[in-house]
Amino acid sequence: MHSERRTAAVLLAVLYAVSGVLCLVAAAWPMRPDSPVEVLWVLGTVGTVGGVALRMFAGRLPWWALHAGVVLAGLLIAVLAWNAVTAVGVVSLGPVLISLGLFAAHFFPLAAARVHVVLLAGLSTAGALAAEPDVPFLQWLTGVVSVVALAEVQGRLARSLRTAAATDPLTGVANRRAWEAEAERNLARAARTGEPLSFALLDLDRFKEVNDRDGHGAGDALLRDLTSGWSRRLRRADLLGRYGGDEFVLCLPATDAHGAWEFLEQLEATHDFAWTVGVATAREGDTLRTVLDRADADLYLKKRRSRTA
Repeated sequence: MHSERRTAAVLLAVLYAVSGVLCLVAAAWPMRPDSPVEVLWVLGTVGTVGGVALRMFAGRLPWWALHAGVVLAGLLIAVLAWNAVTAVGVVSLGPVLISLGLFAAHFFPLAAARVHVVLLAGLSTAGALAAEPDVPFLQWLTGVVSVVALAEVQGRLARSLRTAAATDPLTGVANRRAWEAEAERNLARAARTGEPLSFALLDLDRFKEVNDRDGHGAGDALLRDLTSGWSRRLRRADLLGRYGGDEFVLCLPATDAHGAWEFLEQLEATHDFAWTVGVATAREGDTLRTVLDRADADLYLKKRRSRTA
């Protein structure tokens, strides 16, 4: 998530810088005597400085700052449209609108991206209507519709790709990569706030026998049944992930060891297939690896005890 936010900030910096440089070039070498040179200088400076600032602080900017950057870009486009001296100059802003719309659709949640696109279309249309030249309605409408349609398609595609990249295709729970990323954030939050945080490793007993006896289709069905029952018992903040073939992992925020065992008893009641679990509660200075290693050690201690019982 941090790397995606940084990538978004860098790309937004490029959009700002390129737009700013183009405005500065247009101000230095105006194409018409009545070109809004002063406005172009201001917009060019804001765009260039904004692009440099975004690039410098790309690794530290929160998401709200990127949302604000897109809104500000929409306002700057509206100002440029308002001060344009030709209808062609207004209509030629279409590629910039499309670029911003696609940016929002790719990096922001779909609902937020839609709000940005509507705001972008509204601001730029207001600027076009306020401009002195009469902007051809059909050409402008084509540009606005293109922004909305392309952003919607990109937003839906990005959401589908994120879901596919973060989900185990068989069970529908988080895959290992997505689970670890979210668990790291929960661990950092717990270290910051001091609230308890527990982890559990769940290993299915004799799962290989199911595959050998009834086939892999039966094994797959069992995994889906188990995770479906577990998922219905999860609290809003709990995170279930598939860690290996028949091994699953749970992140339980605001839960100490006692609470974790109580919760696991509820999960055990959802299906009669047996599984063994190891639990560990985060300590000061823990990394995700160290706390999972303790849960793993607890898991295999219980397995050894069950074999010798």
